[in-house]
Amino acid sequence: MGYLVGTDEAGYGPNLGPLVISATVWQVPDTLRCGDLAALLADVIVSSPAQIPIHGRPCVAIGDSKVLYQSGKGLQHLERGLWAAMALLGHEPGTWREVWQLLAPEAIDHQRAAPWHADYDTPVPLDINLSELPLLVAALADAMGRRGVRLAAIRSRAIFPDLFNRLVRQHGSKGSALSSVTLDLAAEVMAPLEAGPITVICDKHGGRNRYRDLLAASFPDCLVEVYAEGRDSSFYRFGPRHRRVEFRFEAKAEAYLPTALASMASKYLRELAMRAWNQFWCSRVAGLRPTAGYPEDARRFRDEIAVMQAELGISDELTWRER
Repeated sequence: MGYLVGTDEAGYGPNLGPLVISATVWQVPDTLRCGDLAALLADVIVSSPAQIPIHGRPCVAIGDSKVLYQSGKGLQHLERGLWAAMALLGHEPGTWREVWQLLAPEAIDHQRAAPWHADYDTPVPLDINLSELPLLVAALADAMGRRGVRLAAIRSRAIFPDLFNRLVRQHGSKGSALSSVTLDLAAEVMAPLEAGPITVICDKHGGRNRYRDLLAASFPDCLVEVYAEGRDSSFYRFGPRHRRVEFRFEAKAEAYLPTALASMASKYLRELAMRAWNQFWCSRVAGLRPTAGYPEDARRFRDEIAVMQAELGISDELTWRER
């Protein structure tokens, strides 16, 4: 057997809230190419909600989170795919905090220190009816089992503003910080995998085309071989014959199923974090409108909470991402 690993992020551009990076791991027949998984499971997994048949076999959308979610239009398409995926792993979280403990347990210590997260919890999922899940999960498990495919893991890292700022200073740019955390997460989820070829598909990190030195830093015991470096794709290989690793950095990598699910996990966790953030501040500042955290609106929000933030003694280091 072989493995496909997909990584993607949400929240790279905002000044408020976390940058979330996720990885998903799929066990597949070792001859399966990274672009073929979606086609293999096309009867039960589609890339857009519009492709789900009204009648017929249960089917779920796993695709680019920017397609599945638009602000103000509900989380149902993210939740349906994520709850089906978590059920395949044997989990059915019922609260905001349980989702974090399952997907990003390292975030818990930070959340205890952040007043907008420390006492926050709410039932989840927020926008779907769980009664349809058993049939959907059974159909997914059957189709995947017959084709030798297994979802093995979903893991996320949430980089909140204080850590984000430290990492940017350490690495010199937020692009380098993103790449470093992404590759460290990939190394983490790859570590327990058994022998077999591993293909890792990452979305391109900003305008970066060259990743060899970053890969060498995250995998210091390996000689990283460069096969291609360009605007559309950068491609590397390393590792022994029994555990050959291929890294692909692709423009629009969400077209690949493992990366699409990582995109959904990252976006969902960021949305959960921002709900807690907005509830905390909007309950304390009269007339305050919620924010998604992107630069122009983030500056508006920062100005409007400034007096309350000072009264509460909360430093900018906890709230504001410098880049």
